[in-house]
Amino acid sequence: MTKAKDLWEDALNQPKISKQEFKELEPELRRELVELQQELRNSNLSVAVVFAGVDGAGKHEMVNTLNAWMDPRGIVTRAYSSKDLAAKEYPSFWKYWRDLPTAGQLGLFLSAWYSKPLLGRVHRKLSENEFQKRLKDIQEFEQTLSDNGTLLVKVWMHLDKKAQLKRLEDLSSEPETEWQIKPGAWENWGMYDHFVEASDKIIKSSAKASSPWVLVSGKHRYARQVAVATALRDAMKERLKNPPKQTGQSKSSWDKKMKSCRGSLRGMDLSKELDKEIYKSKLKKLQIRLYQLQHKAQISGISTVLVFEGQDAAGKGGAIRRLVQGLDAQQYQVIPIAAPSKIELAHHYLWRFWKHLPHRGRVTLFDRSWYGRVLVERVEGFAQPAEWQRAFEEINSFEKQLVDNNYVVCKFWIQIDKDMQLARFEERQNIPYKAWKITDEDWRNREKWDVYDNAVDDMISLTDKLQAPWVLVEGNDKSWARIKVLETVCDQLEKALKKL
Repeated sequence: MTKAKDLWEDALNQPKISKQEFKELEPELRRELVELQQELRNSNLSVAVVFAGVDGAGKHEMVNTLNAWMDPRGIVTRAYSSKDLAAKEYPSFWKYWRDLPTAGQLGLFLSAWYSKPLLGRVHRKLSENEFQKRLKDIQEFEQTLSDNGTLLVKVWMHLDKKAQLKRLEDLSSEPETEWQIKPGAWENWGMYDHFVEASDKIIKSSAKASSPWVLVSGKHRYARQVAVATALRDAMKERLKNPPKQTGQSKSSWDKKMKSCRGSLRGMDLSKELDKEIYKSKLKKLQIRLYQLQHKAQISGISTVLVFEGQDAAGKGGAIRRLVQGLDAQQYQVIPIAAPSKIELAHHYLWRFWKHLPHRGRVTLFDRSWYGRVLVERVEGFAQPAEWQRAFEEINSFEKQLVDNNYVVCKFWIQIDKDMQLARFEERQNIPYKAWKITDEDWRNREKWDVYDNAVDDMISLTDKLQAPWVLVEGNDKSWARIKVLETVCDQLEKALKKL
């Protein structure tokens, strides 16, 4: 791999382009970019262009140029600031997931996911270990996007120390341009060597084959515009011509690999039950305890994500209803997950879950969740083998980010046996106010019971992690299941509060 130092030298030695040469090149470049943008609109692909580099190298000007050269209706432009108070309520990648371009769109990102780690290391607010951890998180994020078909074009715009000084002086000399100097730009220039050192590490660690860096000299205006536009044109042309192929293990090879890991559900004792009077007494006490704990968690800024999965008629809705009765109605939200909408299908499957994460100190309950990728979408063939197979690690990474950002994550699988499911299906059919709960799809899913069991076993085996373990709930007796769910949530909140 080319050393970052060599890349800097190559970038800084890019030849200057005269105004006349630029005028000759510009019309053709614009035509090609607009035509590629039209092709992109008719595809399932999205493009994210990330601009990074030194202050004064022309990043903002380049974003304006691309918006002027192309159709801005198909472009999402986002710039991030430390003053964004809303974003501070969520994990650090939340704002980037929120703003990702949909299929057919082009996204332009300024001061994005590389900015904070870079400045944190330059100003020694991050240790080397913390810096490397942030870079690893970025690599996982970018790999997730690339695997889903997003084309990442990463542009690093650079200036040597002397050229950056001249640019800052030029900008500050005129009232019309002085505003372009960002707060801290002069301080960053004074730490130029630290900046280059940290930048080298970023380039080396994140220059993957699927998302290489384009290093551009910011010294000459026309040259940098042509260099960025050409890199974007070439990357879009190649991706539209050769879209990524999904490859995954066959069903037989996957089943063979996972066979020894299966059996979690078959080992559950579904005969567990709770006396009705004991249930009523415990329910009231636990709901009071939950209210008090959640109030403390809200004050302490501890967010909570509760995931409910299980067979049809397992009792997820009933458990959720008893749980929210112990919560302040202003502090929680229940998100029922159904088939994705057209807009949701145009994004990565995790996008709709990132956007529903709770504000700091609040609670979100997911009635079904991101695990649909490895359950329903897997079994019903809505996701290709490569998609649901890599989803296990994507989900683990997602949940780890939540836990690392002071979220309590509880995941419940509520299990019932086939006889109990049949009894509940028939009850729903015979009681008018419950009839809406039963659909033809429920009966079809019942016919695939064993296939779903294998998928659930794989899910538990591959995503039962220390940061977010699965809680298997015996659901034949609804009273037992509801109390176990409430006790678990209370215990996890209490544990989180004791760590403060």
